[in-house]
Amino acid sequence: MNHPLRKRVVAEATGTALLLAAVVGSGIMGERLAAGNTAIALLANTLATGAALVALILTFGPISGAHLNPAVTLADAWQRGIAWREAPVYILAQLGGAFMGVAAAHLMFGLPLFFASRHERSGGAQVFSEFVATFGLVAVIWGCVRFRSSAVPFAVAAYITAAYWFTASTSFANPAVTLARSASDTFAGIRPVDAPAFVLAQLAGAFTATALLRWLAPSLMKDADAVVVPHGETRDD
Repeated sequence: MNHPLRKRVVAEATGTALLLAAVVGSGIMGERLAAGNTAIALLANTLATGAALVALILTFGPISGAHLNPAVTLADAWQRGIAWREAPVYILAQLGGAFMGVAAAHLMFGLPLFFASRHERSGGAQVFSEFVATFGLVAVIWGCVRFRSSAVPFAVAAYITAAYWFTASTSFANPAVTLARSASDTFAGIRPVDAPAFVLAQLAGAFTATALLRWLAPSLMKDADAVVVPHGETRDD
């Protein structure tokens, strides 16, 4: 049988928590060490995030697929990679894990558990950046799953590393990440009032990329159970 849902859910929560700990923690460390140089802080944040993504997808991918992202989960459910009834459970695990990761990062650096961000990320350019960031991420996932699934962890990390720098928003590309980062008034934060527009743009980007890749590769649905990494089989022990 496939991995039981409870194990997949724990994998999604744990992986997303570690991802947010890496994103927020490296942002805090980078800002503290950069002595006011925002470019250096962003570079540190970028490298840590990209490295963490490779490790986390390789670790949790064989168990749950390592979606770590509600937009990816919804796209996968649309293509029947996972059952629609499982998608809400995945998403709740990702959201819970994301906030746990933010809390862990704050605790490691002696900050309050949660505190609302005052980092403004508003305007059409920022929102469009999130559409582009998520469109590209989901397109990379579908393209690699279809033609070279073993490359997905590295392709995803490479794309996010690049998108940190070529998008005005620094590529959140993940609704769970966006909402959790609104509870962190640190380098990686986003004002809560700005988060809903980001989430809508991310969902639109994921939908558009999935529709395009389904047209480009009509057999996409048969590969959907390999998003992001093929889940193996195991006994329920």
